[in-house]
Amino acid sequence: MLRTIKNLKRLLGIATIVASENALFIFDELRVLPVLGIIGRLLPSGSRSKGERLAAALEKLGPTFIKLGQALSTRSDLIGDELADALSRLRDKLPPFPTQTTIAIIESEFAAPLSSLYSEFSSEPVAAASIAQVHKAKTKDGRDVAVKILRPEIEKAFARDLELFFWLAEIIERRLSDSKRFKPKQVVATFKETVFFELDLRFEAAAATELANNIKKHEPGFRVPGIDWSLTSQRVMTLEWIDGIPMNDIEAIRASGFDTDEILAKAARSLFSQVFVDGYFHADLHPGNLFVDKNGDIAAVDFGIMGRLDWDSRLYMAEILRGFLTQDYRHVAKMHFKAGYVPSGKSLEAFTQACMAVAQPIVGKPVNEISVAHLLGQMFNIAAEFEMETQPQLLLLQKTMMVTEGVGRMLNPKLNMWELTRPLVENWAREHFGVKAQIKDGVDDAMEIARKIPQVLRSFETALARLSSPEGLQLHPDSIQKLNEARSREHRQWLQLAWAALALAATLGLLQLL
Repeated sequence: MLRTIKNLKRLLGIATIVASENALFIFDELRVLPVLGIIGRLLPSGSRSKGERLAAALEKLGPTFIKLGQALSTRSDLIGDELADALSRLRDKLPPFPTQTTIAIIESEFAAPLSSLYSEFSSEPVAAASIAQVHKAKTKDGRDVAVKILRPEIEKAFARDLELFFWLAEIIERRLSDSKRFKPKQVVATFKETVFFELDLRFEAAAATELANNIKKHEPGFRVPGIDWSLTSQRVMTLEWIDGIPMNDIEAIRASGFDTDEILAKAARSLFSQVFVDGYFHADLHPGNLFVDKNGDIAAVDFGIMGRLDWDSRLYMAEILRGFLTQDYRHVAKMHFKAGYVPSGKSLEAFTQACMAVAQPIVGKPVNEISVAHLLGQMFNIAAEFEMETQPQLLLLQKTMMVTEGVGRMLNPKLNMWELTRPLVENWAREHFGVKAQIKDGVDDAMEIARKIPQVLRSFETALARLSSPEGLQLHPDSIQKLNEARSREHRQWLQLAWAALALAATLGLLQLL
């Protein structure tokens, strides 16, 4: 009861701010405090769209709501295409906090005066976002670095707002019969996990280091700044300063003599490597986080939001993408069923037709004519009809692909970046999902059977010994004799199975070498 009263009070305060931007419609659509939604319908909407009004309200509500809006921008299945598109452009900017506060945080974290840590430190931040702000500095050994500092009291603000979000998610799941398929509570839990990593800059530093170690093996044209771990803590992170041209300054990129098509190819290849080869990718690749350095390479910053895909998800996503690129919609449908994304009782033929209906209109078009947000919205509508549950592990990937398309559109509106990755995706899928991979799986399965045979035989011996012992179950002598005869037969059968498994493993191994 106390929880409800506290959250209702907080919710009414939020409603006042939302009303100031004429965005009360959101309460109507969420079916929470419907009276507020009714009031919203009575107010004039003005010239701004629903999405623009909601984005403005979230910006006023502060850091947690800005981050929530960005997270919801991946969920067109929950909020629709128009709102998702508007929230994807939500500005993650807040007024900077005082430099004296910044210095106090740094000195507290390292228990040392600022002058002993950096030889220079900018008096004004170069960027101020909802979670942290960044200052330019120079280390004692003369390296230019960026210093990222968490906002003061940011953890308390997020904890308070997350409690409200969980309460609202519980109400939505109780009141909306079809909401469980969209997993509102899981959405909030995923959001909480993401925020947890962003509120400890050591995790971001580790993410940058892991991404750097991965990407340098596959795509040297994609740079990740190095971390200075001696000047990194929970609330402060120091990393290499990136000098470069912002990715959205196309004129400056061209004026520097760089080929925008080659830069786009590097972006496409690096995303492929991150997603499919490593299963670990930068999930916030908007133009503000991307630069072109003096060598024409892409340099990324801000590693607070990262995505990770397990091996099976990568395999299925590669096959699904390959199916769309080759217009093999039956293969796309089969992969959805094989992955368990669509319940097995649904019609494969009907789902194949649905995939074609969604994808065919955009096949072969240039990037400037393709709306991935619209495509994803249509796919989610189809998902509802086929009782397909939302796959949380793919949400960040979907958002990343949309944002990367936007970058590609800026670099060359006529070049389809997915066509650039098509050979990579097809080769990778064939290698890991084709005959060669199946042979390897067969070898592994056969060897696993062979490894388990001695254990099974020992268990069989133990069970017989216990049955025939004086302390165990008493058996008639004729029964014991029959069991011994059966044991001899079992020995022979297991030995035959062992030799068969080993022979199969050897045969498959030879085939793999051919």
